[in-house]
Amino acid sequence: MTRQVLKKGIKRGIHFLAAVCFLFIATAFSSYAADGTVQVQLDVKKAGPRAVESLTERGVLRDYQFAWTNMARAFEFSSPDLLEGAFSGDAKQELRQTVSSQQRSHITRRYVDQSHQVEAVFYAPEGDVMELHDTAQYQLQILDGDKTVHDEHVVVHYIVLMTPAADRWVIRELQAVPQF
Repeated sequence: MTRQVLKKGIKRGIHFLAAVCFLFIATAFSSYAADGTVQVQLDVKKAGPRAVESLTERGVLRDYQFAWTNMARAFEFSSPDLLEGAFSGDAKQELRQTVSSQQRSHITRRYVDQSHQVEAVFYAPEGDVMELHDTAQYQLQILDGDKTVHDEHVVVHYIVLMTPAADRWVIRELQAVPQF
């Protein structure tokens, strides 16, 4: 009788622990999904001189979205390490410097409700570089600690150079411009 009671108790404990873990993971995922969504639409029809293959298109789309998600988190949490893997070259250096200056000033920025209309305008014949034009819209919030000191909806045009790395595409250049 004692073994059966013990087994039932262990089973109940395991089920309870599994339920708690499920709730924790679901809550964390839904919280991140609500705050960290970056909408990206990529049009590759006008890219040239080389046509963009569908596998490449999916990779660029995925990695561009990943880069903006990580950049937003790097600025919000003043953590330059979040830029690793998504950026390289000048873009990475400039973004790291911006995050470092935020750390010193204790002013952070938050990008909310990001939407990106991206057009591939150049894809090198060798497949080693792609130029994108991004019309980005987002809510830009500047915070001093927990206090919002600035909040505005912005539309920004970016010229972006992406290059393939070992297992993904990375942003090498990210330049805001007045128009295309």
